[in-house]
This record gives sequence, C-alpha cells and structure tokens, in this order.
Amino acid sequence: MTDLTTLLEVGGPVAALGGGAAYARAKHPGVYWSTFGLPISTARLLSSYGSVMEACGLTVAPSRLRMLAVKATTRREVRPVPPRRGIIRPTSTGLRIRLRLAPGQEPADVAASAERLRHAWGVHAVYVSTVKPGVVELRLVGFDVLHRVRMPRKIDSGLLSVPVALREDATPFVRDYRTVPHQLTLGATLSGKSMYLRHLIAGLAPQPVALVGIDCKRGVELAPFASRLSALATDPEQAAELLPVLVKEMEDRYDLIKARQGIAPDTPADDITSDVWGLPDHERPVPIVLFVDEVAELFLVATRKDEERRDEMVTQLIRLAQLGRAAGIYLEVCGQRFGAELGKGATMLRAQLTGRVCHRVNDEASAKMALGDIAPEAVTAACAIAPERPGLAVAGDTSGGWSRIRTPYLSLGDAAETCRESAHLVPDLPALKPVRPDVPVRPVETPGPAVRPRPVTD
Repeated sequence: MTDLTTLLEVGGPVAALGGGAAYARAKHPGVYWSTFGLPISTARLLSSYGSVMEACGLTVAPSRLRMLAVKATTRREVRPVPPRRGIIRPTSTGLRIRLRLAPGQEPADVAASAERLRHAWGVHAVYVSTVKPGVVELRLVGFDVLHRVRMPRKIDSGLLSVPVALREDATPFVRDYRTVPHQLTLGATLSGKSMYLRHLIAGLAPQPVALVGIDCKRGVELAPFASRLSALATDPEQAAELLPVLVKEMEDRYDLIKARQGIAPDTPADDITSDVWGLPDHERPVPIVLFVDEVAELFLVATRKDEERRDEMVTQLIRLAQLGRAAGIYLEVCGQRFGAELGKGATMLRAQLTGRVCHRVNDEASAKMALGDIAPEAVTAACAIAPERPGLAVAGDTSGGWSRIRTPYLSLGDAAETCRESAHLVPDLPALKPVRPDVPVRPVETPGPAVRPRPVTD
C-alpha cells in the first residue's frame, strides 16, 4: 500500500508535466522549445553526432598519422572521421552549429543529408549555408516558425530596406531595393498579397522616400495611405497621365548625372553607367518607389483607343524598369496573373523584374509565370500553399535561390496611421504635385463639457 501511494505521489507531477509539455508544444511552440525541445535536441546531437554523420555518409577515412596513433595507444577499431564540430549556439527558434568539412567534401553533401539530420536530431527542419570555403553552418529550426509569425526583435535595416516577412529558417526576409530594384508579386484573392504590400508601404513611410501608387481598383488598396503618397492613380486614365511624369522625372535625373560628371548633353541615357547614388548628398534626388496594384488592369483594353493608350503605358513601364534603377526609381508590380496572354510587352516587362514573390495562386500556370523562369523547383512549392495559411509565399530572384516566407499580420488601420504620422516626410517633387492625391482632413474632436466632481457624502 505504501509503494502504491508513493507511486501515485510521484506519477501525479510527472503526468502534469507531460500534459503541460504537450499543451505547450501544440499552443506555444516557442515556449516548448525553450523549456523542453532545446535540451532534448542538444543531448541527441551530442550523443549521436558521430554515428549520425557516418550513417549519412558524411565521414571520411582518418589520416595515416591518426591511424598509427590510435593503434599505438589503444586497441580500438579505427573509425571514419566526421566533420569537425564547432560550438552549439542555441537560439529562440533552434540551434546553430558550424562544421569544418573534411578534404574532398562539399556543402552539397551536407545539404543532401538535411532531411536525415532533421529526423535524427528531432527538429522541425535543417538548413545548410556556406560560411567560407570548407566551413558550413547548420541552422536547426525547432518548430514551424511560419505557423505564427513573430519577427526578430533586432533587424538590421537602412534606407530602402524593409523587413517584410519571416523565412522558414527563422531569418527575416528583407526587401532591399538597392539590391533588388524591381519586383513582381503575384497572388490570388485572399492569398496575403495585400498584406505584403501593406508591410512594404508601412516600412517605407518613415524613410525619406517618395511613394507613388497606381491602383486601378478605384484606389481601394492604396487610398488609405494617400497621406504619405506623392501621387496616386486610381484608374487607367490617371495612370496614363502619371507614367509620362515619372519618365520625364527619370530623364531629368539623368541630365543631373550628366551635368555633375561632365558628360555631353547629347549622350544617350543608355550609355551612362553611373547612378544617383554617386552624387553628393545635397544634390541627390529623393528615391521614388512606384507601387502598381493589379497590373493586369493596365493591359486590358476594350476599344482601339484603349489599345493605343495601353501600348503607351506598357512602353513607359518598360522604360522605368530598364532605366529607373540608376535614377533612383524602383518598381513594385503586383497582380493575380501576369504572362504573355496579357498582351504586347508583358513578357518584356516581367524580364526586367528581378525579384519574385508568389503567394497562393489558382493554377500552376500562374506560379510558372512568377517562378518558372528563375527557379523551376519553386513552382511546386508555390502550388502547395494551402488557403488556410494566408500570407505564405515563395520568394526568389534571378539568381535561382528561393525560400518560403510569411508576412505577419498588420491591420489596415495601423498601416494607415503610420502613413498619417509620416505625412510630413512627403518630399517636395514639383513634377508630382499635379497628380498628388487629395487627403481628407481628419476632423478635430471637440472636448465635451467639463464634468465637475461631486463631493462624497454619507
């Protein structure tokens, strides 16, 4: 009886601890990882490192000197040598460890065994990156960080750089316009494309940047940010008036670069290799970011007159995509579909858009439009995005690299309030003043009648 009582007294707390761990793993994976997952995975890694590496084929034969030393000092069998392991660095989402590869190994060998390492050490995913020749870093992620997105607290950002989403390896996805000047963002309805655009505008609003919008859905997507926009076109007719202004602004900036560098005025703009970032700070014009929402609306035509206007707008967009970067003009083109069936110039425009972000789409052809020409293997990942996970996307660029990302939730009211608080940062661009949107004045709340406190009586 005494033994049974003791067993019940010990089993109660153990059962409660197990139940708490299961609840934390399901509802609060970050807390579970910090309390249970981290020590368990670390113990697995330390105890099974050599055998796991040997099972994955990541070991090499020991050197002759090592074989002689082992035979001279012990009678143990000489086993293959795994890559030399560095210090284990725990993080809030996983582990980081560096490996020094043995002669004859390459990072692709370790990357090919990432799935085996994930199962052997009981983590959610393993990612491999090259630090320097002969050294790779394993980033072990303890749980699905894209299920409930929480951005890192410390993110290095600068001018024209916006941390907009979280990668599946728990690193921030930063939209850097200086590195990737133009981007194409595709996504079906309710896929999270508008949330991605909202983060970009809210991140650029506090920066000394001119924001220009083309929203042919009568401005329902970009109108809430009108207080921070230098120009806004809400239909194709207004877009046809705005694009020539931007092209003229780009040509004026090329003239400024020529004058500064002493280049002849008749030199073609295509022959100039420098850009506005080589100008002194007091002469450098403010960067311009052009947001085009539902780009297909600019291509759709109904009459012959609309077709002529469409050709002019597409030509101007292509010119901005080809020459705008050197003039400090950047494009963010968004839509549901984008391909050759839109009409003349669509494929040429897409070829100038270096960055690609593909949210959930309705068919495989749409994913191929965004990613098929830069990373064919990413098309399958984009088609596998479930409707229950809005904001999840596949991001890539023309270098061929790609990864899954997801944007955190940001309400429209908070993003609009950020733009209103940054309205004083709208730069003075005389060319864009005629097309600047009318911002309604916020009503001033008048205080109500003062309420006098009543004395406390019995």
